[in-house]
Amino acid sequence: MSSTTRITSPSPLDRLKIAIVTETYPPEINGVANTMRHFAEGMAERGHGIQLVRPRQPADPRRPEGTETLDLHLVPGLPIPGYRGLRFGLPVYWRLRRLWHRSAPDLVYIATQGPLGHAALSAARALAIPTVTGFHTHFQQYSQHYGLGALTHQIEGTLRHFHNRSDTTLVPTADLRDSLANEGFENLHVFGRGVDVTRFSPDWRSDALRRSWGCSENDLVALYVGRIAAEKNLALALAGFRAIQRQCPSARFVLVGDGPERAHLQQEHPDLIFAGARVGDELAAHYASGDLFLFPSLTETFGNVVTEAMASALPVIAFDYAAAHAHVSSGINGVTVPIEAGPDFVAACLDCVGDRERLRRMGFEARRAALKIGWDRVLGRVEEQLFAVIHRRRVKAESCHASLATTPE
Repeated sequence: MSSTTRITSPSPLDRLKIAIVTETYPPEINGVANTMRHFAEGMAERGHGIQLVRPRQPADPRRPEGTETLDLHLVPGLPIPGYRGLRFGLPVYWRLRRLWHRSAPDLVYIATQGPLGHAALSAARALAIPTVTGFHTHFQQYSQHYGLGALTHQIEGTLRHFHNRSDTTLVPTADLRDSLANEGFENLHVFGRGVDVTRFSPDWRSDALRRSWGCSENDLVALYVGRIAAEKNLALALAGFRAIQRQCPSARFVLVGDGPERAHLQQEHPDLIFAGARVGDELAAHYASGDLFLFPSLTETFGNVVTEAMASALPVIAFDYAAAHAHVSSGINGVTVPIEAGPDFVAACLDCVGDRERLRRMGFEARRAALKIGWDRVLGRVEEQLFAVIHRRRVKAESCHASLATTPE
């Protein structure tokens, strides 16, 4: 490139080609898959070309539903132990390098840190394509619940090395950004999370569904939505519900989701209602048909279920971090308690059900708060971050070429 060639910065009117690499995507059910769907579809609606790279699922049709507007590339994968229905992508470095050499995207967004994510980062760097990584999962915290606690620091170091090789890492909250910065993670920016306030709404409340749970309109339903697994701290949710039940014997606890702990919990607690995994209209109806959302997890990077519950007019009881810290005003639209303060969590459960009118008011305020965090606003800020990454890379390249052009021979 000659010294007179000028590299222009992208403007908001530009349309990008964005490659999204993720080991999970709908119809898989988890927070990362949900966020990636909103990201991919939202960016496509904003006029950007989206290439989606993800592992092929055994039941995948030739063109999986919901990907019609995307340039889809399915790669080989293997099952993830302990995560039924999920697969990690194989490290197809050369396949990605050939794909992006033929038609380079303007930017690669890598959502997961499995073998596929590592291969994608290396391929993009080899081709000098700007890269953004997403910090979506607390792998170092999960390790403590699966007999890998001794490897926590090693896992943290691997994650730090991975993310620091990208141009920018996007995280869901400012608190997590600050925490990771203290651990040596670099170039961190916030990619907040939105919520679909049409999909999740009190309008989906179903008297028929509540009757199927054995509840009248006046009976209290506590709800949990998420993976039924050790890292979700469900023993505390059970303790909170049992305290509620002693005060309100007709109360019911509905758990929506699946996971390795479901069979054991179902056997130990036959009076609980295990609804299994739900999606779409069914999931919306389950949220809206509850009265109180219990969320005791301490391993979230964000916790999309918190904002989905709020949009459904459910007050949330949770620890004061991640989504709850960002969006729950304690005592107004839910209750937050100090991290790891289990007795406070149980006390909050009891306090909420002691005044049912207050519970309804908090649900109303939860819905009002959720209306302010729609996906369109969130994606607008992410779009600005992507343009900024490309701009910084182009300015850096322009500076390097200018230096080479002025270096004496």
